[in-house]
Amino acid sequence: MRQLAVAGLMALLPLNVAAEELCPGQRVDATPDGRLLGHISYAQARMTDLAPAPAGFALSGRCLVRPEVAADLARLLAAAALSPEVKGRIRAVSCYRSVSHQRHVFCSKIGPRKAARDAVERARFVGPPGYSEHATGYALDFGTRPSPGCADTNACFARTAAGRWLIQHASEYGFELSFPAGNGQGVSYEPWHWRWVGSSATAPGAAAARALFARARASYPAAPMVNDNPARSLLPVPGFQSLPK
Repeated sequence: MRQLAVAGLMALLPLNVAAEELCPGQRVDATPDGRLLGHISYAQARMTDLAPAPAGFALSGRCLVRPEVAADLARLLAAAALSPEVKGRIRAVSCYRSVSHQRHVFCSKIGPRKAARDAVERARFVGPPGYSEHATGYALDFGTRPSPGCADTNACFARTAAGRWLIQHASEYGFELSFPAGNGQGVSYEPWHWRWVGSSATAPGAAAARALFARARASYPAAPMVNDNPARSLLPVPGFQSLPK
């Protein structure tokens, strides 16, 4: 009878999920709901699905995003340019990142005398490879120049002129803050990390983006979160032409 009771109890428990080696010596079990260290799995975008962000936006290298993201990003930057406080100061720290690049970003800071002791601690600040919104082409990390006393990808970004402007206006252009303070995923507050879902449900490309982020939006709401604004999605971008897919 005791064996039957134990067997019945085990049947009610979640099935084990195979451990995944994220970095050398860092094997982590996914939760039964498929998340890894609080993060949701995302497929990597194809290079043919990406286009360059507006010229001069990236702080270094190239900033690649989905073409529909680039269009709304151009609108956002044009609107920001009307504010003397932030004109020319909103820049990109990071945009699309492949899974292999994400692995380097995630693993390179784990170890003695590094930013994190292990993968569990690292995942509070960076998505594990295969579990980052950056791989989708819909997410980017904003920064600002000049940024005296505030390093990139730091919570102090929320107190900069660029950070304050984005918190007030980015959702008008289809962007929402993925990891607000106290989010249910257990990720640190990231006022620099925004994902694009379109300024309205009918905006070009919005349906695909919203389907991709449906779980995150339902279970771990962004804040600020996009409130549909159909009129905004139709506004032209001065000097900007739609990018080919």
